[in-house]
Amino acid sequence: MTPSHGARRPTIADVAAAASVSRTTVSHALNGIGKVDPRTRERIRKIAAELGYRPNLRAQRLRRGQAKAIALASSMPFAVAGGPSRLGFYMEVAAAAAERALVHGYALVLIPPVQSESALYSVDIDGAIVVEPEAEDAAAAQLRERGLPYVALGRPTAPGDDAPYVDLHGGRVVELLLDHLRDQGARSPALVVGAGTRHSSVDARAAYERTAAAHGWPPIVATAPEDGGEQAGYDRCAALLAEHPGIDALCVLVDAFAVGAVRALREAGRRVPDDVMVVTRYDGLRARTCEPPLTAVDLRLDRAAADAVELLLARLGTRPATGTAGPDAPAAEPRLVPRASSLRRPPPAEHV
Repeated sequence: MTPSHGARRPTIADVAAAASVSRTTVSHALNGIGKVDPRTRERIRKIAAELGYRPNLRAQRLRRGQAKAIALASSMPFAVAGGPSRLGFYMEVAAAAAERALVHGYALVLIPPVQSESALYSVDIDGAIVVEPEAEDAAAAQLRERGLPYVALGRPTAPGDDAPYVDLHGGRVVELLLDHLRDQGARSPALVVGAGTRHSSVDARAAYERTAAAHGWPPIVATAPEDGGEQAGYDRCAALLAEHPGIDALCVLVDAFAVGAVRALREAGRRVPDDVMVVTRYDGLRARTCEPPLTAVDLRLDRAAADAVELLLARLGTRPATGTAGPDAPAAEPRLVPRASSLRRPPPAEHV
């Protein structure tokens, strides 16, 4: 029987009295600790549910010394991580991570882009997931200074950073995109990446240079500042087309840059995909709503974010280490999503 509206909330003492056991036994049964007979544990949980008992989270926190909260943090600016609508890569990760954290009784605290301020010093958390940390990442630095454990979503690039991570397959993603462009007839594709040291940029350069050497492509790599968003992509790609008029494809890793690149091509009188094909890394809202829609990659962010939560909770000692994430156990394989921006020929028929 649940308490009526306005009635006193049942306490642990009420559960103990109804179950004819001590308050300690109730606490152990509801928290899954101590030596409580399984039948007694189940009976106590049933009685607690019937009474409408809810644990005092503040008291639990004081007793355990835990916040029961983890943070999602990144130094990636919203101009590329979210965009004006705040919907994008970062928020897709946040939604999946919050869902998985709550399953284990943890809240997810969403931290705005961490630059040089003290964003992570004022929040009460047990640990954090750092999204695509740079070599000198402000979020990772603040967590280390506080002595808090963290895991990375994407390979850390700082020398000596041995934080566990969930692999986002930066090199493999670019290989998928470049193989697709080559299949569609590209012979002089250029790479445009963020001007930073995130794994997505570092791994992309390496994969592009390997592929260009293998196929005899002239290597053309350009960078744009992340905080410039779509306008930075427009400016850099407009300059790139003027510098290299023979470019027939653009592999633009940041989706905000890719939208800007399409605008630069249109204003230069170049048709997409007939004159220049365009592909990007993240299959998000920008890729799908661009005109024409952009070929992109399904990064399986829901799975990657959930794996990152499990990895962090294992570091906190609240979950067993399962090896579902990190360099030794690859996460879900990325999948190419071809769209009009790069399809010069009809896609192959699907066989059911």
